[in-house]
Amino acid sequence: MKEDNYDDFSIQDELNQQYQKLVNKAETLDDRLEAFGFIADSEVGDTPLIRARNLERELGIRQVYLKFEGGNPTGTQKDRIAFAQAEDALRRGYDTMVLASCGNYGMACALAAKYAGIRCLVFIPENYTIKKISDIEDYGAEIIRVPGDYEHAVMASQKFAVDQDFYDANPGGENTTLQLKAYAQIANELYDELRDAPKVVAVPVSNGTVLTGIYKGFMSLYRRGKTSRIPLMVAGSSARKNPIVSAYLKNKTSCEDLEPYKIRETEINEPLINWHSFDGEATLEAIRKSKGWARDVTDKKMLQLSRILKDKEGLNVLPASTAGLAALAEPSSPELIQNDRLVVILTSRK
Repeated sequence: MKEDNYDDFSIQDELNQQYQKLVNKAETLDDRLEAFGFIADSEVGDTPLIRARNLERELGIRQVYLKFEGGNPTGTQKDRIAFAQAEDALRRGYDTMVLASCGNYGMACALAAKYAGIRCLVFIPENYTIKKISDIEDYGAEIIRVPGDYEHAVMASQKFAVDQDFYDANPGGENTTLQLKAYAQIANELYDELRDAPKVVAVPVSNGTVLTGIYKGFMSLYRRGKTSRIPLMVAGSSARKNPIVSAYLKNKTSCEDLEPYKIRETEINEPLINWHSFDGEATLEAIRKSKGWARDVTDKKMLQLSRILKDKEGLNVLPASTAGLAALAEPSSPELIQNDRLVVILTSRK
């Protein structure tokens, strides 16, 4: 009997086969969900964890590990929640998902919605010049321009989702728990690699959902006896342009909205800035309960670190994603980053 030749059937062939099953509405919902699960498992997560010895020498810190989320299909950790929500929308019978974005999240949701065979509407502030618009549209999503800034775009898209009975994939809504569980997978992957929790996990922060999800992931691992500790959660964001970091530095018990007119967007800080953090309270609590810290980071510092990572480690990262690394390098006490494993979350320029 002739043996099957699996070499003639590539992973891409299998992905294409599963995609065709997904977009075929004649297939049962269970079969379409199984196909989507195959694609998500194959494409999202299990990103590289890299020991950055050259960076260690540059910064004078030992045991720095880079969790490179650029390994996800659109190059950022946003793919994790985008695919989780597209699957949820498919399971619950929605044919359209709606969200606001200034770039990365819109691209991630556009791709996830394409694989799920559902429509995707991305609300973008009308005055924002976003390089990824063509990528978002290439994945089949529709762009809707609205007045105001990102926060106004979120509110407009949330209202539109309610009015039209579409799936709301924005932060801070009823899907927050789903988003946090998706980001908690980063903690599980770190545990799989390190066999315990690292001393520190440093994260670039905008709304704070990534940091909070990782923290909750480690909380679960610790409660189940898998790890000996919970890592110190460290947040970095654009200087004086993020409510979470501002609240931490001013020792406030809760986040307060910043004054929008005082926030100046640049090409470097755009992924980080906001005057309202949708998951800010939970993130501030995670930083404090874990005994971590938060720091303001300048555009100049982020650019410097992105160049170091490119020159010393061969990683082409989004400069804004180095905000966590910059914050890690400024601990409240030097011994916090000595003689232990330190993890930094990074995303690519893709």
